[in-house]
Amino acid sequence: MPGEGCSTDHLLERLYAKESLDSEEIVHLLGQLDQTSRRRLHALANQKRVFHYGTGVYLRGLIEFSNICKQNCMYCGIRSANNTASRYRLRPEEILDCCREGYELGYRTFVLQSGEDDWYTAEKLARLIADIKRRYSDVAVTLSIGERDDETYTRLFEAGADRFLLRHETASRRLYEALHPTMTFENRRDRLRALKAIGYQIGAGFMVGLPGQTLEDLAADLLYLKELNPDMIGIGPFLPHEATPLKDEPAGTLEDTLDMIALARLFVPRALIPATTAMGTAHPYGRELALQAGANVVMPNLSPLSVRPKYTLYNNKICTGDESAQCRFCLEQRIERAGFHVDMGRGDSLNGLAAPFFSP
Repeated sequence: MPGEGCSTDHLLERLYAKESLDSEEIVHLLGQLDQTSRRRLHALANQKRVFHYGTGVYLRGLIEFSNICKQNCMYCGIRSANNTASRYRLRPEEILDCCREGYELGYRTFVLQSGEDDWYTAEKLARLIADIKRRYSDVAVTLSIGERDDETYTRLFEAGADRFLLRHETASRRLYEALHPTMTFENRRDRLRALKAIGYQIGAGFMVGLPGQTLEDLAADLLYLKELNPDMIGIGPFLPHEATPLKDEPAGTLEDTLDMIALARLFVPRALIPATTAMGTAHPYGRELALQAGANVVMPNLSPLSVRPKYTLYNNKICTGDESAQCRFCLEQRIERAGFHVDMGRGDSLNGLAAPFFSP
């Protein structure tokens, strides 16, 4: 363990300067955080994000196009064993309608997210992506569709997909295997390596407050992200869903999740980090607090109103009001009140660039 003289202030200052700590130091820091040191952690994370990105917040138009999933993850409301879920699948032309509306609203990144739905073959997805790029040559297309083989990933990249989100979920083999009975720990990591090798801007990430999760597990998450160096990092609290085996487990806390967002910013300072819908579900101002702790992306929902309530990964998901992409004005006001401004650009990864755009 770190020595007695290794205070939280010392660890935070060293993390800000060196952008890394070892596992024991992370565990020590997490175990010693109080309100004062937590405020300092969040302030340093915000300072680091301003150094690299300024105060801009990128908006991504999220299209949840299918809640059909062949996997059976223990925490997820659209798991294959949930027979109470009202399943849907948008047709390609419906997705294109969402993109048209989003483009007219000013969005220049579309995030196509679904369960692992094999109806959407490589051929269908490639045709859809090519259609989007043909109509809107200045947009980025991000996919979040789960595990596919190398051939599929390559074909979608060649069709024009720019980014791929695939949360590693947890860096603990023990937790991963307990939570994902139809998937393997090794394959999840292998898929992330494959996506990076193909040329995607990749996104990883994890949940905070999973049943059985330890401080050591959270330290492993940060160190895995440091090693992987993803372009995007998605972090949210574990939120139970009533139709899963974990329905009675306590949710992850907003406070702990904010700490992990801030630490992720300090460990991987060039990453794009969303203030997730789960944060807004956990607390009315959860997304604003995440922005103040180092996040710099918000993903309003472009999906048709009729299907938004059906894409429920957890209980009480927000899907109306300013979560609607159409309410740009409301969302911009909230972001500005938090001390930031909306940037409607593509917001590509800074990886590979020699210097930051901004200075503190």
